Amino acid sequence: MATPDQEKLTDPQQFLAGAFSGMCTSFVMAPGERIKCLLQMQTESDKKYNGFLDCGLKLWKQGGIRKIYVGTCATLLRDVPAAGMYFFTYEVLMRKLQGITVSEGAMWPSLVAGGAAGIANWSVGMPADVIKSRLQTAPDGTYPRGVRSVLPILIREEGFLALYRGVIPVMLRAFPANAACFLGLEFAMKFLKEHAPWL
Repeated sequence: MATPDQEKLTDPQQFLAGAFSGMCTSFVMAPGERIKCLLQMQTESDKKYNGFLDCGLKLWKQGGIRKIYVGTCATLLRDVPAAGMYFFTYEVLMRKLQGITVSEGAMWPSLVAGGAAGIANWSVGMPADVIKSRLQTAPDGTYPRGVRSVLPILIREEGFLALYRGVIPVMLRAFPANAACFLGLEFAMKFLKEHAPWL
């Protein structure tokens, strides 16, 4: 996504830049992920929270910021390598696909590269996402050592494939959602370059 006057990043630099973006977003996303997981796991018969704000306030009252940020290490383990793979995959595939594209400005490379980037993201991030969700929804004291407690228990009790539980719906969503995301990005960049160069 570099402009002509910018020096292009090498592939390892692209991965590291993406990974750094994942680290930055993890600290913003972790509380929302915690609250989302708790809301998704509650049932009507055992309803503890009346929405996002109520859940956040109750967590804060129970243990302050530490209670809200449960699962941050697992979020980092998911988002850092996954974001690295996401942007790396997109940039490498765009470069290769644009090299074989006949028509200038074709949008299909961004669809393919974006969809593949989504698949790469979740292929890397899925195990840590499962661990994160288990950790964030478990009753207090279930996993005293955090991720280091969840992983061995999960593998021992449910097997290695438990790390990929739910992978099919995630992948079915990943390709079209990320294809649309990058198509929108490329379209907007092209439109702004042509019609709003002063911005």
